[in-house]
Amino acid sequence: MSKTSIEPSAAGPASVRRVLSGPAMGARWSAIVYAPQAFDTADLAQALADAVEEVESQMSSWRPDSDLERLNRAPIGEWCAIPPRLLMVLERALTIGRLSEGAFDVGVGDLVRAYGFGGGRRTPDAARIAETAGRASFVPPKTLELDPVGGRARRLAPLTVDLAGIAKGYGVDRLAEVAIGFGLAAFLVGIDGELRARGTKPDGRPWAIAQERPDRAIRDVLGVIDLTDAAVATSGTYRHVVEIDGEPRSHTMDPATGRPLRGDLVQVSVVAPDCTSADAWATALLVMGRDRGLAFARRLGLSAILVGADGATQSTL
Repeated sequence: MSKTSIEPSAAGPASVRRVLSGPAMGARWSAIVYAPQAFDTADLAQALADAVEEVESQMSSWRPDSDLERLNRAPIGEWCAIPPRLLMVLERALTIGRLSEGAFDVGVGDLVRAYGFGGGRRTPDAARIAETAGRASFVPPKTLELDPVGGRARRLAPLTVDLAGIAKGYGVDRLAEVAIGFGLAAFLVGIDGELRARGTKPDGRPWAIAQERPDRAIRDVLGVIDLTDAAVATSGTYRHVVEIDGEPRSHTMDPATGRPLRGDLVQVSVVAPDCTSADAWATALLVMGRDRGLAFARRLGLSAILVGADGATQSTL
């Protein structure tokens, strides 16, 4: 169920701050919008909730009946019809996978599930971990082929596609599209820690986004990122973990090793025009590690903040 609250804006009676929220992807979606006093948020709240539900119904690895899971169950080599939005996200994922030289990899679903993340059981499965050890990383188009004209896709190898590193960002972009469709010029929408802003607050200030300090033991702020007509996404190794042999293991998989990531970075935040790109590139740079990730960000003109396991922070903002 979505929630709504209304607060008077510092800009005066012509603009009112509305706060909406609802469940999404194991977390919550949220929207802060500035609109006239007479603006009815009921239709907006429903449209935002519907947009998130559509993304989940197509791209969730937790829902057996999602379109993504239909693709994952389809026989190897058999074409599977998929919706345009899922096809678009898969195309973007493959593009960023290629540009990142494999650091961003949506074909690691079997690894994700073996270690107790993603759809299925929530604890590590020793047998599945052993089964996936040493498996070659995802190499599109050899393992996944898309047919944009025909609206279909097919797996060419026994892999499980997992969109956890990009679908949430796309969900945020869908929230932004809905808000824009309602004629809103100033808003901040998000799912969990992935956010996208349009315009500024009524007083002209940008949207101030707190960057979390990467520490599992406490909730604290590392810094503040100002957003105007941009999105930010953060990937880290410190929150979603499982313990194996007494050691915490990250939910982020390293395609090069076929194991949970154990690199020299603990957090990467990326600012981009859209949240889909920010989400995927945050994961890619995290997997790359400090030196390679920083070099990649500079070469591609990505705006990123990289936080090392030693606490050192480097930025290309």
